[in-house]
Parts: sequence; C-alpha cells; structure tokens
Amino acid sequence: MDKQYKFATFAGGCFWCMVKPFDELPGIKRVVSGYTWGTVENPTYQQVCSDTTGHYEAVQITYDPEVFSYEKLLELFWQQIDPTDPGGQFYDRGQSYQTAIFYHDVEQKKLAEESKQALQASGRFNKPVVTPILPAEPFYPAEEYHQHYYKKNPAHYERYQIGSGRKGFIEEHWSDIKK
Repeated sequence: MDKQYKFATFAGGCFWCMVKPFDELPGIKRVVSGYTWGTVENPTYQQVCSDTTGHYEAVQITYDPEVFSYEKLLELFWQQIDPTDPGGQFYDRGQSYQTAIFYHDVEQKKLAEESKQALQASGRFNKPVVTPILPAEPFYPAEEYHQHYYKKNPAHYERYQIGSGRKGFIEEHWSDIKK
C-alpha cells in the first residue's frame, strides 16, 4: 500500500531559515525551498528579490499525516517567525519576505485559521497576528544552491540567523516550548 503524503506550504521570510526546523523530522519526507503566489512562471531568485513578481519565498513540505500532523507543522511554523510583522521578517523586508500559510485543502484552511486564532488569544505577542492564510498556488523550486542551505553553508547560515535577529526573537518568544 502506497503512503498518502500531503503538502504543507509556508512562507516565513528567508527560506533558508525555514528548512532546518522541519527537515529530518519523523514523517517529513522532503522540504523544498521555492517561490509561490507570484505572476511569473518559474521565477529566478533575482526576479523574486526585485519585488516585482509578487512571489513569496516559501518552503513546501511533503509529509506523512499519519506520523506528523498538520497541526504539529503549524505549531512549528509559528515558532519560526514574527507573525506580527506585515513588512517582512527581521532584516529582510519586502513582499517576498512576508509570512503566509498556504492551504492545500479545506481542512488545512480550517486548522490554519484555528491555530492563528489560538496564537492571537494566547497573549504571546502584544501586537495582532497578521500572517495571512491563503490558497496554495503553483510552487516553483528555488535554484539548487538555495536547497538545504543550512547544510551547505553552516557557518554563514548561523551568522545569518543571529545577525538578522531571527534567533534572538525565537529565543525570546518561544524559550518556554520544549524542542
């Protein structure tokens, strides 16, 4: 019997930072960096960075819902971003670095909306949670040098995590969550 894998697609700012938290967990088959929601088919990194194509930098996760639930993916997603920032993430600014959850079916939409409401009600943040929940559109894998960047360039990845402010933000807002 073939496994029934599903997709989850999240934009959390720089896609380099969104692969490692999901990669190599039980039930996660694949994590791909790429672009979604724009007006150009098969865009390049340079096109997306120009902020003229409408794309988000995103990750698409192929997962086994019997092993790793969509709810767990959502929890992990929220712990990687500043969901109150409408202009990008940390020092990466612009539309391509904004956050979003892209749902692939009605159930994902419902669960994403519930998780967003729960996060807002939790009082963890003193500003509104503004991350939109949008229907999934075509996803285009990024260039190979962007895939699993944290493995290919670990020193640069770590400096980026610290220098951008992402690591400190996560530690400040999520240190109470057991990893």
